[in-house]
Amino acid sequence: MGRVFFGTRKNVHDVDGAYTILDSDSGKVFTLSSTGGACEITLPVAANLVEGAFYKFIVKEDTPTGAITIAAGSAIIDLVMKDAGGNASNSTAGTAVSNILLGTACKQGDIVNVFTDGTTYYAEALSSTDDSITTS
Repeated sequence: MGRVFFGTRKNVHDVDGAYTILDSDSGKVFTLSSTGGACEITLPVAANLVEGAFYKFIVKEDTPTGAITIAAGSAIIDLVMKDAGGNASNSTAGTAVSNILLGTACKQGDIVNVFTDGTTYYAEALSSTDDSITTS
């Protein structure tokens, strides 16, 4: 008898423009492009955070047409990142920020994972290009 696997595929959602994350989006993998220019992905605001919510963002478009902003609406994102040179200069080191910016120098496959404990967003990013993922 063969093995049966249920629920093993990731729920993938293509985003090419502005998008507001929904409660039901937790666990999704978002593939990002910006063929229409700069765009913003809006995370749930601090008052609506649900403990355990997780989102994975992957750059789909090699060198995006416009910057892609992952926006929290307030300074509640703590980011740790490494880029191709091993640099962690864009990590926020405990100083929360409001936005993660995926610039036009990003390459296909650059990744940002975002998780919340219900109070703060924690993010980790890996980029193949120095300084292509920044914060504000």
